[in-house]
Amino acid sequence: MIDSGTYSNHIVTRYLADTTKFEGTSMSPVTYIDSEFVPGSFYAESVWFNEASESSPPEHSHDDFDEMLMFFGSDPKRPHDLCGEVELWIGGEKYVITESCMVFVPRGVRHCPMYFRRVDRPILHLSAGPSPNYRRDGIE
Repeated sequence: MIDSGTYSNHIVTRYLADTTKFEGTSMSPVTYIDSEFVPGSFYAESVWFNEASESSPPEHSHDDFDEMLMFFGSDPKRPHDLCGEVELWIGGEKYVITESCMVFVPRGVRHCPMYFRRVDRPILHLSAGPSPNYRRDGIE
């Protein structure tokens, strides 16, 4: 519980957006924020991946903002070990990620699909962009 104060409404402790996209998946939504829920905020999201995934966001771009994609393993004794394997496509090129990392995706660059191919321990995935809300462009 957050104590009341001038900025208590700026502290987000749950996933505020629609969570129906997580139904039937092994993903656990943690937090979501954007300007709809906290005026003036940019968008950011965090989700735990507990098992490998067969589904993926479609290839898309964000024509009006850059995006950060972050992937963190959950073994505190080996913080750089992703504890699994993520396949991420950026600009039509496939990348296989096995270490905790942050990925900068410039505006307008097509990215995804993104598959969590192996999950040995839960993987925390975060995304954020300097946009008042999340929007995908360029989906065919």
